[in-house]
Amino acid sequence: MPFFTPGDDPGSNFPELLRRIGMTSHSSVLTPAVPGHELSVPHATTCVAVKFADGVVMAGDRRATSGNLISHRSMEKVVQADRHSAVAIAGAAGPAMEMVKMFQLQLEHYEKVEGNALSLEGKANQLSAMVRGNLPAAMQGMVVVPIFAGFDLRRSAGRLWDFDATGGRYEERDFVSTGSGSLHASTVMKVGYHPELGRDEALQLACRALWEAADADSATGGPDVLRGIYPVVAAIDVDGWERIDDVDLFTRFDSIREEASHR
Repeated sequence: MPFFTPGDDPGSNFPELLRRIGMTSHSSVLTPAVPGHELSVPHATTCVAVKFADGVVMAGDRRATSGNLISHRSMEKVVQADRHSAVAIAGAAGPAMEMVKMFQLQLEHYEKVEGNALSLEGKANQLSAMVRGNLPAAMQGMVVVPIFAGFDLRRSAGRLWDFDATGGRYEERDFVSTGSGSLHASTVMKVGYHPELGRDEALQLACRALWEAADADSATGGPDVLRGIYPVVAAIDVDGWERIDDVDLFTRFDSIREEASHR
């Protein structure tokens, strides 16, 4: 066991103890803190959600990064949870995808057992508990910070929530973003949002937010025309989840490109 002088004792701070003895905790497996020997974990980046008059729009870029490298170009970060809700993920990709799969399974199981779907707020509570359950891994660098949104059939309105690493859930009134490009994306949505936003306007605003995030944040991927890879964009209203096809997205991003080229 290591020994420390009274003035150098890290106390109950476990991450600080690891640092003092030359270990790092960036993964679930402790590795020596030697440059180039850290476990490289793919991370998902920018996702956004915005309310419109009849529901919500969710969008996420497709890039996953491992440090300064692009590890995946076509990761899908916006995932349908059930007919009227969806989850967008940012953070450590492996735990995030596992969490989404378990969340989908729990919602399906509840509906089969009870004969009715869980309320939208109940779904948010369930996801909050799952994020909180990931806290030990989050303390080791495997943070998962999702966005949850959907159409509330009881209120006949779209609703959206964001979360922190401890499982805290916070309902947002208008829009929300998460991930490394969230600052740039949220600024675009703050400027472009208004309460009477229509579906088409909300889709365009979400696409513009991802465009600007990709322009300013190296970890956020923009539309890849060469490979035909576009962000995952979906709208959820009373009729349920609808993913926007790539032909529509090509037109939207092309109009954004045209506008940006004339600035």
